[in-house]
Amino acid sequence: MKLICNKNEYEINQGETIKEVLQDVIKNSENDILCCIFNNKIESLDYKPKTSGEVELLDYTTTEGKSAYVRGIMYIMSMAIYSVYPKNYFTINYQLDNSMFCTFDDLEVTDQVILNIKNKIQEIVDKDLPILKKEMTKEEAEEFYEKEKTLRGALQLNTETKESVSLYYCENYYNYFYGTMPISTGYMKNFDVQKYKNGFLLRYPSKENPEKLKPFNDNKKLMSTFQEYEDIYSVLKLNTIYRLNKKVEEDQGKETILIAEALHEKKIANIADMIANDKKIRMVLIAGPSSSGKTTFAKRLGIQLKLNNIEPKTLSVDNYFVEREQTPRDENGEYDFECIEAVDLKLFNEHILKLLSGEEVEIPTFDFQTGHKMYQGDTMNLKENEVLVIEGIHCLNDKLTDAIPRDQKFKIYISALTILNVDYYNRISTTDTRLIRRIVRDYRYRGYSAKETIRRWNSVNQGEKKNIFPYQEEANVMFNSSLVYELGVLKDFALPILNEIQTSEPEYVESRRLIELLNYFKSIPTDCIPESSILREFIGGSAFKY
Repeated sequence: MKLICNKNEYEINQGETIKEVLQDVIKNSENDILCCIFNNKIESLDYKPKTSGEVELLDYTTTEGKSAYVRGIMYIMSMAIYSVYPKNYFTINYQLDNSMFCTFDDLEVTDQVILNIKNKIQEIVDKDLPILKKEMTKEEAEEFYEKEKTLRGALQLNTETKESVSLYYCENYYNYFYGTMPISTGYMKNFDVQKYKNGFLLRYPSKENPEKLKPFNDNKKLMSTFQEYEDIYSVLKLNTIYRLNKKVEEDQGKETILIAEALHEKKIANIADMIANDKKIRMVLIAGPSSSGKTTFAKRLGIQLKLNNIEPKTLSVDNYFVEREQTPRDENGEYDFECIEAVDLKLFNEHILKLLSGEEVEIPTFDFQTGHKMYQGDTMNLKENEVLVIEGIHCLNDKLTDAIPRDQKFKIYISALTILNVDYYNRISTTDTRLIRRIVRDYRYRGYSAKETIRRWNSVNQGEKKNIFPYQEEANVMFNSSLVYELGVLKDFALPILNEIQTSEPEYVESRRLIELLNYFKSIPTDCIPESSILREFIGGSAFKY
């Protein structure tokens, strides 16, 4: 058999691993190689190919490589905690700025506790112990779990599409982690453990600089929003897939939907009350990453504002692009429509000031074909009981509305901050929830295949990192648009679309990962979802027009 790596060809015999064949290439790589893609499937370096194929080696600077590293350091942390505090349960809650926030159920996190965990992790890393993946049939797994009296990885038993159960072993410690793992503990050299709030942070490097940790950026408002929802769903016993699936199996799916939707309605009503109670506010600015449900949120907020005798008036930033010849270009020479300099800030602020002072303004319509603003007699004015509602990627950046006094603006950050975990050790990424939403919406309403959406996703993320995330703490309030039940609904919409991606296509790697995640969920029917739900923006049947 033959392996092709970096356009070079290597002979491989049956039973040899990728690491053995490519050891010189791996040794001479600039960064540690953590895993690989073989014939468009993520594999460990210990994988033994059964056919010829192409190999792409993955280091920390790749999305898949970083995921493997983070998975590995979480595994080592779990192993360390089991070693020093075997009777205490902990949970990996959510991600905060290249860190995982973790809490114990019944152990006070002191400086000594942090030191003990950190020292044990370092000891495990220094030993460079092998991490081995072992598989068993479901019958064998049932006997294993009965004997061991543990739930680590037990969710796999309830997944109909999985024919076997897999666990990662390191010495005598075993646990399940969703995805490919580095082959030994020595790869996870850069980490830190630090006390934070009522728990601790497991820290790791950024993708851009794998060699060292950058200072922790304490996003207090984001953390507070995460924690609020975490607390609510923990009390409701709805914080893991296992518990959600149990609700569905016990015919409590409808109640779960109603609870999640009631929480949204309550939060939106509270935000509307905040706006109504501050008479200085004349404009509401809404920003958030792709597929956060901004459009439906804005419409539902408008209804709640009307209950407070406030009429929302929508102004679109998209009509205020600079003329095409003035549009900045990116590093590849392409037009950069996402940078704030692509907006005619002078005209935009001039029009807002006139509107706030009671004047009438003729609003332009931007023609994307010609690249010019057109004036077609569309006018707007703002009455005393009306507020401007503006939605866009730059709405949290004060540069967009530089001429407007701060006390007249109310900024809202919205994102689908996923609280639901696979289990206590495996979290579901907020980014994954948004990607699955977008795959469904793009296919149903924009004519894009899952392959096209996945291919564009990295570019979308880069724009968010540059234009949205740095300003999220500027928001007056954050709204979490995630719904604890939504992946159970999106599953039946997304799986057929994702299964269209062929094994020969580069996007197959990501599609398989998302398929495996969705297969953990019991399907939830759509008939109980309200027409006003944010989820309707993606699956259809909304009461609102888009």
